[in-house]
Amino acid sequence: MKYSDLPGDTLHALGGIADYARGMFDPTIRLGVTGLSRSGKTVFITALVNNLLHGGRLPAFRALAEGRLQRAWLQPQPDDNIPRFAYEDHLEALTGSSRHWPQSTRRISQLRITLEYEPLGWFGRNLGRGRLNIDIIDYPGEWLLDLPLLNMSYAQWSKNAIAQSSEKLRQPLAAEWRNYISGLKTDIPADEQTAREAAKTFTAYLRACRDEKISLSTLPPGRFLMPGDLEGSPALTFAPLELEDGAQAAPGSLHAMMQRRYEAYKSHIVKPFYRDHFSRLDRQIVLVDALFALNAGPAAVSDLEHALGDILLSFRPGKNSWLSAILSRRIDKILFAASKADHLHHTSHDRLQNILSLLTKSAMEQAKIAGADVGTLALASVRATREALVRRGGVDLKCITGIPLRGERLGDEVFDGEEELAIFPGDLPQNPADALSDTRTGVEDLRFIRFRPPVITTDPVPVLPHIRLDRAIEFLFGDRLT
Repeated sequence: MKYSDLPGDTLHALGGIADYARGMFDPTIRLGVTGLSRSGKTVFITALVNNLLHGGRLPAFRALAEGRLQRAWLQPQPDDNIPRFAYEDHLEALTGSSRHWPQSTRRISQLRITLEYEPLGWFGRNLGRGRLNIDIIDYPGEWLLDLPLLNMSYAQWSKNAIAQSSEKLRQPLAAEWRNYISGLKTDIPADEQTAREAAKTFTAYLRACRDEKISLSTLPPGRFLMPGDLEGSPALTFAPLELEDGAQAAPGSLHAMMQRRYEAYKSHIVKPFYRDHFSRLDRQIVLVDALFALNAGPAAVSDLEHALGDILLSFRPGKNSWLSAILSRRIDKILFAASKADHLHHTSHDRLQNILSLLTKSAMEQAKIAGADVGTLALASVRATREALVRRGGVDLKCITGIPLRGERLGDEVFDGEEELAIFPGDLPQNPADALSDTRTGVEDLRFIRFRPPVITTDPVPVLPHIRLDRAIEFLFGDRLT
């Protein structure tokens, strides 16, 4: 029997045995970095690696603050079948003459950074220096939203997707797709052009939902918006179709073809991702762009809450033993991080963290029951603004100062991407429930716009400024450097 022919559970166990054996002689943790589109995954990884390599200002990272971190360096990644995270290219994008945010994560990638440190305690110090490999796995959060499909038939998924598209905010966005599939009867013969048009209009609906003015988050199948190298393949050429309760797709019909492709999507795309990558993670950070969901309104915030719940329930949280590390690896630390905290004055950072805690409350409680350490944090992987106090109309306003991205709007004003401006973003409400309610008490005057990366003046190597990146580092792997 070929290795690739072994059942999924056996493959998972063999992979766990191999990882466990390597870890005994070369200590390693696999850190998953994910988040929905525009949450800042690429920027987080680039900033984390940059600050570790070049001794950035990380006071909450104990091993560095105590002088025990001796050095850090990049190594060739261990998995030859995963693309390398393009750290150098992303750093150049952030710090080069044209200064722009790097391209969003569109596929899985990996980077290994190794830390050499002085262990705590007399016994540890006399054994010599310790080493820890951190394998950073970057993947789109949209892919996680596919995992529930593994327990859902094509008919169930179609019914759920069509019902969801009837919601008030989604209904006009889904009109073209819904109109197209309404004429496709159960027994219509399979036809490639019809399938392509149904998939095209369905994907256009998903893209419209993701537009920042709408900012919806629950949009599976994830590969429709993040296809990677699968774009245009038959595995992505299907769409939900209406099927009467209890009816069966006739052989040779369009419905039967769609059902077959849906099952192929699960078998050849979702299951391998879960088996080969997701199920091997030790630690996980989920980056969340809560500010732009707040910008879009209550429906976007509610949808984000639902998506975050689905994401967290997709994890295998819990404490690891030597046996679970081999047979059923657990994620023992999960950090939810509200990104782009630099878009707010620091007096609202705790409020942003409280909003994120409320969004993830129910799912976090379940993870804690399973034994995982779960936390929330407001951070900015790269700080693009500074704070200023501006007096207007006899009132002191707590503003942020930066260069808005070209094309960003604030009221009727459109920014050119060159001029630095002081902007009052507003204050998040003290009670996080007020930010999530339909009445939107206290958030009507919030103004969140995007800024260009900052000018880096450190020499000779650029070190990226941040907000609370050090706390994220300490939470995610500081305990392994003792």
